[in-house]
Order: sequence, then C-alpha cells, then structure tokens
Amino acid sequence: MNTILRQFKRPLLYLMGPAYIVAGALHFVVPELYVQIVPPIFPAALTLVYLSGLAEIAVGIGLLIPRTRRHAAWATVVLLVAIFPANVYMATHGVVIEGFPGGGDPSEIVRWGRLPLQAVLILFALWYTRPSSETDSR
Repeated sequence: MNTILRQFKRPLLYLMGPAYIVAGALHFVVPELYVQIVPPIFPAALTLVYLSGLAEIAVGIGLLIPRTRRHAAWATVVLLVAIFPANVYMATHGVVIEGFPGGGDPSEIVRWGRLPLQAVLILFALWYTRPSSETDSR
C-alpha cells in the first residue's frame, strides 16, 4: 500500500468507528427522520430503521476493536449495500425530510452526491478487511 495513504489508515479508523456509532444512535433518537427515506416497497419502515441503527452501532464498535475489525469491516460493506436503496429513493423521488432541523429539503447535488459517497465509504470499509500491522495490532 502506498506509504502516503497508509498514514491515514489509522486516523480514518478512529473517525469511521465513532461516526457509525453516532449515526446508529440517531436512528433511535430521531427515527421519524430515517423512516421517511425508507423506500415504500419495504415493509415495516420503523423496524428497518431500528435494525439499521443497531447494525451501524455494532459495526462502529467492531471497527474500533482490533480482534473484530476485519469482520466489522465486511459487515460495514454489507450494511452500506443494504441501505443504498434508501439513498437511491431519496435521490430519485426528491424526498423532503419533514422535521429535519434547518429544513429537510436537500439540494439535488446533496441527494445525488450521496450515491457516489456510498461507494467511497465502501472502499474505506474494504481497506480494513485486509490485515494490517498498523491497524489490527492495536
């Protein structure tokens, strides 16, 4: 791996883990915001929001623990693929999130920008699926 990139691997890990934990916790704090972006073809939107919140908390914690990091990274990839339909729905249907502080009508750039961002997040997660002495041993 490129030496320049390698220096960011560990710090990124300590951003990703807490970010997933916070994002997951928000599914329980304001579930009504997340329910709005669940595509209507999926049943039990609130249950899916809670399950995805639990999954985000679990992968966030798992990424921070060296012993579980690789499995958590794979689980993160699966989670990001699983929630991708919500981002597609949001982009293609112009979802306005009622009750979002500061207004819940993201711009088209934000809606569509979330789609390639998912790919970047998947690539970050895949980075941790391979053992690395600098991130797996601590």
